[in-house]
Amino acid sequence: MLELVMPQTVTVAVDVVAWGFFHSTTGYAAHRLDDRRLSREGWWLRPRSFETADRYRRWLRINRWKDRLPEAGALFAGGVSKRQLPSYDVAGLELFVRETRRAELGHWWAMACSPLFVLWNPPLAAGILVTYGVLVNAPFIVIQRYNRIRTTALLARLAR
Repeated sequence: MLELVMPQTVTVAVDVVAWGFFHSTTGYAAHRLDDRRLSREGWWLRPRSFETADRYRRWLRINRWKDRLPEAGALFAGGVSKRQLPSYDVAGLELFVRETRRAELGHWWAMACSPLFVLWNPPLAAGILVTYGVLVNAPFIVIQRYNRIRTTALLARLAR
């Protein structure tokens, strides 16, 4: 296995810069996705049968912590914040659903960068950094899925 040898302080600095780069790059790549690609859910983003808003509320107590996490949907020009619905009409709800898909993909992509840290870190540090990648991105993925499940249910009720 290839392992770059760097002084520990340099390695830590590279790790911090790398995570910043990975989060920024994957966030920007998700921001640049065409809306048509986000207009429907593929296999990866589709909620599973066990995923319900009620289960998220009861098991994860998501309502207690989801609003405490940062939201960077409007970080890039033309982005959409997911702190609140853009509007309460069908078009606004559909936009919100698309943006939850966009945000979820960005966090999945950032998490997927985690294994790259094994290239220049010793095994323990690499394991910690991979764990960091999962622990930092998973809550945001859960929030996007929860919000999309709720909003999709609302769209279905409006369609009836």
